[in-house]
Amino acid sequence: MKYQLFAYQSNLSVPATGVLIDGRAYDLSPVALAASLALSDMAIDALLEDWSHANEQLQALTDRIVGDPAAFQAEVLDLETLEWAPPLQRPGAIYAAGANYRDHVAAMARAFNMNLSLDPRSDGIAPWHFIKAGRGTLSAHKQIVQMPEGTQKLDWEAELAVVIGRRAYRVNKDKALDYVAGYTCANDLSSRDSLVRANVDASSPFRFDWIGHKVFNGGCPLGPYFTPAQFVTDPENLGIKLWRNGKLEQDSNTSNHLYGIADQIEYLTQRVELFPGDILLTGTPAGVGMEKGVFLARGDALKVWIDGLGELDTIIA
Repeated sequence: MKYQLFAYQSNLSVPATGVLIDGRAYDLSPVALAASLALSDMAIDALLEDWSHANEQLQALTDRIVGDPAAFQAEVLDLETLEWAPPLQRPGAIYAAGANYRDHVAAMARAFNMNLSLDPRSDGIAPWHFIKAGRGTLSAHKQIVQMPEGTQKLDWEAELAVVIGRRAYRVNKDKALDYVAGYTCANDLSSRDSLVRANVDASSPFRFDWIGHKVFNGGCPLGPYFTPAQFVTDPENLGIKLWRNGKLEQDSNTSNHLYGIADQIEYLTQRVELFPGDILLTGTPAGVGMEKGVFLARGDALKVWIDGLGELDTIIA
């Protein structure tokens, strides 16, 4: 039976962890205690440190709850009244893939008359990534994200987020998915008008400001659920959509990845070791605002949906 984890604000100093099973949400700590689970720390970050053991314990708990839901009725949570938190509180590095959906690259090439490769592997072009700062950039499901100071062109990017569950270094792509703990929804919010630095010559290597472009408070909405990898049969065949104020803006499938998750893990781990809690954003499909010259305004509501993973809502203020 499938389970998903989530985090929410509690009366404690740190967020609590919940578990969603068969459409019902439970407070993980008391149900784990009642089931005598051998887990000392229920935070998702902590569970990832020994994910193999934690996953085994959580699957056993899930089977117990499904077998006798009445025994755990007292710990049922009302999802409608929760104040959500990002699934990870202490993420590691966030590696984000750029230009990694075939439909997005084609749309950008048309919109800006750019010569972009639709087959980078055949053209000898390696995967390309940038880094978003961790903790400060995360925001939760239904959280209000403030428009970055001075930004007039804030954009949306629905993305499949991959959460690493084992230390990975120089991994072969054939084994790469073994290092994935699970998946969640993400929105790589982007300040398009902060990418190019004013008054810097076009020939200068210091002209582009990727921190200004991609790193600001709340700029990486994540969640609401962390879905363990065993419940995602094929991460390279998931529907992915984004709505802005109820209008469908992005509608694609991860089958449009130019470089798949395994390719990206192989590439990154040739250069740097990945650790439990590191996050990989795998790129965004066609339909971002920059392709159309349409950008976010205060009050806009965004919804990211990925098949089997849930829906992530964000409000811009």
